[in-house]
Amino acid sequence: MDVVILCGGQGARMREETEYRPKPMVEVGGRPLLWHIMRLFGHHGLNRFVLCLGYKGSMIKDYFLNYEAMTQDCTVAVGGRRQVWYHGNSEPFDFEVTLADTGVDTMTGGRVKRVEQHVKGDTFIVTYGDGLADIDIGKLVAFHKAHGKLATVTTVQPVSRFGITMIDDQSRVTSFSEKPKVEGWVSAGFLVFNRHIFDYLKGGDKEILEQEPLERLAAEGQLMAYKHDGFFFPVDTYRDYLYVNEMWKDGEAAWKVW
Repeated sequence: MDVVILCGGQGARMREETEYRPKPMVEVGGRPLLWHIMRLFGHHGLNRFVLCLGYKGSMIKDYFLNYEAMTQDCTVAVGGRRQVWYHGNSEPFDFEVTLADTGVDTMTGGRVKRVEQHVKGDTFIVTYGDGLADIDIGKLVAFHKAHGKLATVTTVQPVSRFGITMIDDQSRVTSFSEKPKVEGWVSAGFLVFNRHIFDYLKGGDKEILEQEPLERLAAEGQLMAYKHDGFFFPVDTYRDYLYVNEMWKDGEAAWKVW
């Protein structure tokens, strides 16, 4: 099963980092966000990836074309007999990565449509290059296959950034909850699609996956929600970037299931 990862956005809310690199290449614990996301899928047995490149996509290409040199010690023989020897542990996952240029200004639906030729199977996953989670991918896929609809979206209950207080008529606080989960469920990405989804993507490069295509699927009763009660954190701002790096440093990276 292929995993399509949207890696082309400009990450404007994290300009401190994304001015120099695409957001999926922003590092957590010395490794790109993309590395962490791919490791989750590898842990659950999925090893074929299609990366939808856009903004500064050449940096992602360089990373994978030079992956061994980037991640291991190496010895280089220069001169007439050029050879490279790599030292260190081999990768636990045998990944196949397709690097597809989907345009700098292309929207999410347009990016997915552009990689249709690279998606091999009848069922595939689409997610974002900035969402860290401990989702059980096997259970997600099993849920999708069991209901028989065209699409599944993974949903979570977000945690409020602020404490919630209940106040009576005399301004007395009757209850206080520090950063509780808010009511309702929101999309976390980790979408599972039947390849018939490509028939819903007809709006060209300006089409936003989360608007007309998913709205139409919902109206037709073809979109189901997989509820994830575990960890999910979108690394959207510089503050988020600092937070997940602190979690990694303290050994509290809940998304590290491998």
